[in-house]
Amino acid sequence: MAARPEVPGSGREEAGRPPLPRAWQPLLARPPLAELLGDPLADAALAEMARLLPTPVALHSLRTFLLADARARAGETAYDRVGLLAVAAFHDTGLVGRGPLGRGGFPARGAELLDRFLAGRQVDDARRRALTRAVREHMRPFPASGWGPEARLLHFGAWLDVTGRGDRRLPGERRLLAELAPTPWFALSFCARVAACVPRRVLPARHAAPR
Repeated sequence: MAARPEVPGSGREEAGRPPLPRAWQPLLARPPLAELLGDPLADAALAEMARLLPTPVALHSLRTFLLADARARAGETAYDRVGLLAVAAFHDTGLVGRGPLGRGGFPARGAELLDRFLAGRQVDDARRRALTRAVREHMRPFPASGWGPEARLLHFGAWLDVTGRGDRRLPGERRLLAELAPTPWFALSFCARVAACVPRRVLPARHAAPR
């Protein structure tokens, strides 16, 4: 019988892998995530998520990945699985900083942080473009057909977790994940975080009127 993947935080971490928050364990034990533990890019993305995100937002990010993966499997969609985990890990990182946001708001900031993360791990340019686009566009109401599978899957998973949109495509999956890793009133707190980002946006300077 194959050995069961270890869940970080369980007390038997692999050498060099820092423990992850205990609240994550029920989701990390789900096969789509458990099978990625030990992959260098996946481990690094999870470590960054633990460093950057408060627990409710991190749990939303993990649920987003699991819902997106379930949608891909249901539709037999081929996609960059480890890349999607990195995308899910970073897609809301722009919500939690205190500095000013540039044009594009918090999704653009999250895409910038993801691009920096991927570049630091020598991920090639084409893959980086596809993954950062997924983060940059995920708040649009509907995904464009040309965005690529990672962008469409992230969009589906994130919106389903927060709003319930798409629940009929995966009956019961959202409820199951919410029971495993509950974040009560997350939709309200998420909207409050988004609203708090509005004053932090840096708008382009107005050109001086000609004299």
